[in-house]
Amino acid sequence: MSAELLVNVTPRETRVALIENGALQEIFIERAHRRGIVGNIYKGRVCRVLPGMQAAFVDIGLERAAFLHASDIADAHARQAHDTAGAPTPVEAAPALRNEASIADLVHDGEEVLVQVIKDPLGTKGARLTTQVSIPSCYLVYMPGAGTIGVSQRIEDEDERRRLREMVRACARRVDGNGNGGAPDDDPGEDWSPEDGYIVRTAAEGCEEAVVTADMVFLRRLWESVSAHVGAVNGPGIVHEDLSLVIRTLRELSATTIERVRIDSREAHERVLDFTGRFLPEMSSHIELYTGEAPILELYAVEDEIQRSLHRRVQLKSGGHIVIDQTEAMTTIDVNTGGFVGHRNFEETIFKTNLEAAQTIARQLRLRNLGGIIIIDFIDMESDVHKRQVLRALEKALARDHTRTHISNVSPLGLVEMTRKRTRESLEHVLCDPCPTCRGRGSIKSADTVCYEIFREIMREARQFDTERLLVIASQEVIDQLVDEESAAFAELEAFIGKPITLQVENLYSREQYDVVLM
Repeated sequence: MSAELLVNVTPRETRVALIENGALQEIFIERAHRRGIVGNIYKGRVCRVLPGMQAAFVDIGLERAAFLHASDIADAHARQAHDTAGAPTPVEAAPALRNEASIADLVHDGEEVLVQVIKDPLGTKGARLTTQVSIPSCYLVYMPGAGTIGVSQRIEDEDERRRLREMVRACARRVDGNGNGGAPDDDPGEDWSPEDGYIVRTAAEGCEEAVVTADMVFLRRLWESVSAHVGAVNGPGIVHEDLSLVIRTLRELSATTIERVRIDSREAHERVLDFTGRFLPEMSSHIELYTGEAPILELYAVEDEIQRSLHRRVQLKSGGHIVIDQTEAMTTIDVNTGGFVGHRNFEETIFKTNLEAAQTIARQLRLRNLGGIIIIDFIDMESDVHKRQVLRALEKALARDHTRTHISNVSPLGLVEMTRKRTRESLEHVLCDPCPTCRGRGSIKSADTVCYEIFREIMREARQFDTERLLVIASQEVIDQLVDEESAAFAELEAFIGKPITLQVENLYSREQYDVVLM
């Protein structure tokens, strides 16, 4: 599958669009005042331990305290212990994540910890942290003190997996020998185990030993720089910041078949060329400076796709449609036949609609960056064969997703339950704010409802306070309703309380806003 990256850079915002087979699949957006912090390493201070939640809140210098769960804390012997200078000392044991120990035994109030962000702040929640630091590069993920070597599950060939594991082990032995990738001064032998851990990324499939060694040396030197910087940070603060969005995206997607990368900024183009020249030389020839007259994201109608991705309803080519609703707890997706009537029978119509919806849903999850719990309500099917085929179609479409997904069995109600790892805000949350009128509810009270609330408020005020008259201030729509359709009820109320009521329009009020003032 051919893929292309379009990069739009402005002083305050960077947007990267992933195009596959001529269609937008993913959009990454980073703004100068709201940069993502996943991957950043911080020196934090524990500010509150919650034994009941098996978690602690850690101050890392951000607006909200970050969240550290006990399962994300490495074994006490493997955590980076700080010496008198504050720099992490060498780790002797492999860090097993602690799932059974009490959080109170692992950290205490006021303790300084070296942590890494694994999930951006989402909504009102702070960032999520781990003490098991990992630093990714193009071909490897470096895990200081982990002592294990793993291979990406996307590399399925067992011979290649074995070759890569043995190659990384040999490279680690040499790097540990003298720190620069040359021959070790003292060969530790075949039963040697690496002190640090590595995960071989998908991009390393078919790589030569020299490339992996260079990656490993770079990671080790970067970690030494991070370790040296820890002592220089006084109090909670950042120790290491991840790469820019464009370079980060190239690093993460280098395993895909990216035919070319077009960048509309000369400065960003030079930075990317410098990075690929050092770490991804095979990609350098694919990097282009875009100088076309049309804005780069108007190619492949990317701007239009971004606008459509903010709508609840997504039209299917057959005439059916899906409706996507994102809530705080989960995302629900409903599939409907709409105007599609089919050509054979009702069951075949439903089956074809569901098959098309499965492809569209997988794409929309990536495009909108929807994560967490996702419930899909496909149209009910009678045939078990059709149900299995639709589920397989969904699984196949999701296989192209770079974010980890998991589909559970179909529920007794016929709903497909799945999860998609959520590490950053969805596209809607990045581009939009909650409606100031409905405050995110998606609906507002009718004018009738507001009128009746005003009537009740007038009755309450008239009974409690002695006043000569009352003033009602409301929106134009509500005042019109009181004067027209509710005029008889309004006159009866005025006669009942025995006091005149004056109406006043306030154009700045929303439909739900009103005031009853005693005069």
